[in-house]
Amino acid sequence: MILSSSINQSFIQCFISKTNSSQNIYTTNNISYNTVLQSSVQNLRFLTSPTTTKPTAIVTAATLADVQATVACSRLAGLRVRVRSGGHDYEAMSYVSSGEHFIILDLAKLSSITVDKDFAFAWVETGATLGELYYAIAKNNNTVAFPAGLCPTIGIGGHFTGGGIGTLMRMYGTAADNIVDALLVNSYGKLLDRKVMGEDLFWAIRGGGAASFGVVLSFKIKLVYVPPTVTAFNVIKNLRQNATELVQRWQTIAPKFDEKLFIRVLAQTADDGSNNKTIEAVFNSFYLGRRDELLSVMEKSFPELGLKAEDCTEMSWLESVLFFAGYSGRSVDILLDRTPEYNSSFKAKSDFVKKAISKEGLEKIWEFLLEAKDEPLTMIMDPLGGRMDEISKSAIAFPHRKGNLYNIQYFMRWFETDTVVTERHLGWMRKMYEFMKPYVSSHPRTAYYNYKDIDLGEGQGIYSADVVWGDKYFKGNFKRLAYVKGKVDPVNFFRNEQSIPPLSLYLSNTEI
Repeated sequence: MILSSSINQSFIQCFISKTNSSQNIYTTNNISYNTVLQSSVQNLRFLTSPTTTKPTAIVTAATLADVQATVACSRLAGLRVRVRSGGHDYEAMSYVSSGEHFIILDLAKLSSITVDKDFAFAWVETGATLGELYYAIAKNNNTVAFPAGLCPTIGIGGHFTGGGIGTLMRMYGTAADNIVDALLVNSYGKLLDRKVMGEDLFWAIRGGGAASFGVVLSFKIKLVYVPPTVTAFNVIKNLRQNATELVQRWQTIAPKFDEKLFIRVLAQTADDGSNNKTIEAVFNSFYLGRRDELLSVMEKSFPELGLKAEDCTEMSWLESVLFFAGYSGRSVDILLDRTPEYNSSFKAKSDFVKKAISKEGLEKIWEFLLEAKDEPLTMIMDPLGGRMDEISKSAIAFPHRKGNLYNIQYFMRWFETDTVVTERHLGWMRKMYEFMKPYVSSHPRTAYYNYKDIDLGEGQGIYSADVVWGDKYFKGNFKRLAYVKGKVDPVNFFRNEQSIPPLSLYLSNTEI
């Protein structure tokens, strides 16, 4: 749907009156509109879908004034604002809509990073990617890092505010745990820091997703120590090589490993070398220390894996970012390239596991994956424990702490654009999710907000309706998030298909 020209012009005229320029506005009539729209699109299925609404305009903000004008003028024109940092939202909620007319506020130009002289803290604008951040903080100092995700092209805006898990979380917690201040533009266009916004809103934007509350311009983050040399390895085992037994063992010991050790497992189908399908378990690991230290730890903690010195590679922490991104051997300068990695579509879902899955259960899961044949299904299992167990479930809005062994991401990527093929892939993903129900958390069956899944429920803007999916992402923190929303954005200006609904403290239980 295309917005009426009068409302479109109303927004543009308002924007010009506040910024004295229309240079950064791209409407559907602009020849660069599609190029700008697709510049940070990571999931193509939403651009090819006939049911999604594209933006009436895109603002590529270059200044604070651009951001404030976009918010204020959108509100006056009756438009919504979708904020895009890196375009990695799993359900594309930062750049498409299921019906409402909206403006994309693209923050890619707001990507400056300032590291203090002591390498203790950094201010990072939310248009920056993880790759740009990692490069800026570690290029000239190989003993500082930041605990966040593995994909370099992810924008920090959504990633940090949804939690931000990665290889350092067992040592230092999530990205959101290490945010100490923020600058946010609220629904009235006012700029707030932590002191002005108050602790409730500051709590909410660390794990609760800032898109429900305002536009975060920048974060002050606490940098962490890493040794000058770290070690990584990939060890691959198939069913003939006891993959099932190794994964079963991994479930109980990985969350209890030394905090310096992170071993995740990727399970997927593969060719066994005889034109037959098997299950392949990739043990993908990172250790904060040298090879000989890692071998000693593994011999004590997980000798069954049979790790050898030749399996391990020593490197700097910044080089380990390349290792996990699949860029081993490349220059670290590639971290500055924010071009979308794949020209493809994908779908993901997530779970948390509280009780180790039995060997028999794993065998049934492998059978399901093998039955899917050529469906590109992958299970990515990230261990928790360590520092994640020490932080309270309510310390920030991200609630997935002690009691969880590991997180599962079910992931599928495809390159076909045919809608029939897309529906087939989505169908298999939903079957997989239903199949896993007996093996994962329940009451509620929890999920990770950064692995957004619209199948869990679409927001109605009403707490009593949205709690069905909200509790899955946020557990007991969802009601507090809704109260914060009701306080700072009671008219629900900042909203999307899974945003936090506003809830007033003055409503009775029968009204919510």
